Amino acid sequence: MKHINIALFVVHKGCPHMCSFCNQRSISGSRKDITAEDVHSAAQTAIASLSQSEACGGEIAFFGGSFTMVERTYMLSLLEAAYEYIQKGIFKGIRISTRPDGISREICEILKKYGVTSVELGAQSLDDRVLILNERGHTAKQVCDACNLLKEYGFEVGLQMMTGLYGSGDADSIETAEKIVALRPDTVRIYPTVVIKGTRLYELMRTGEFIPKGIPETVELCARLIPMFEDAGIKVIRVGLHSGGDVEGSFAGGAYHPALRELCEGRIYYNYVLGELEKLGKGSYTLLVAPKEISKMTGQKKQNLTQLLEKGYDCTVKGMEGLSKYEVKVIK
Repeated sequence: MKHINIALFVVHKGCPHMCSFCNQRSISGSRKDITAEDVHSAAQTAIASLSQSEACGGEIAFFGGSFTMVERTYMLSLLEAAYEYIQKGIFKGIRISTRPDGISREICEILKKYGVTSVELGAQSLDDRVLILNERGHTAKQVCDACNLLKEYGFEVGLQMMTGLYGSGDADSIETAEKIVALRPDTVRIYPTVVIKGTRLYELMRTGEFIPKGIPETVELCARLIPMFEDAGIKVIRVGLHSGGDVEGSFAGGAYHPALRELCEGRIYYNYVLGELEKLGKGSYTLLVAPKEISKMTGQKKQNLTQLLEKGYDCTVKGMEGLSKYEVKVIK
């Protein structure tokens, strides 16, 4: 059965704050407000791509970060348009993205009524100091309260966190991840900070007050964060901004890479294997991993094997059925 998800961006509508990092038009590539007609058009296009024996079973998603804070009539028009396809059984539910301070019991009742099944909250950090510095306009407590309320109503809950924000270091990012694990969301997205032209971070970077973290240190940090979530049974559904839109054209600094997750997962393998090899001593080794994980163990452009060789470990990677993700058998 084929599942098709529809993603629609509600561009900076209803958001009461201009966060330090935000320029949604560049991130989404959208230049106009979506309408109920756009929802119908996207759904019909998805339906037309399926054969008679297939069903969508996916979600209609409204992203943009402040869905529940847009003008009420506008929000309801989008929900009503999407709900038509939920009622027909073509899509299984609606996913929205919003701010923690945009959640209340009234909002939860509305979302339930119109078939919303998943709600993602832009937490970004659970350190109030970092939230204030980046002009988020909500507190860490509001993130926790919103998460708990959504779970009470039976929604699938996703939390989005950022690393490398203005005033943020690795220690508070790890602490934020620990607090997110304690909240037990269903999913997490990790968005390392990308400096976009036209944002406050861009101005701070130009004056030298903010120095964005680059790819290598971001990869090292995320290689620590991803296992924290996965070991707790929390699915990491995204690492890094999507490519496309106008991100490349507006990019000014920070950790943007179209294959950032693969770099991070490759680093998880490298760090584990290096620790094991250091116990065994220098020499030649075969590294056995799950067949689908060979490219991650090898690293982009074979960088993991190159770095291991520089340290005195001549390694060959082979696939072995029955091994799980991140599991490596080291044979001398």
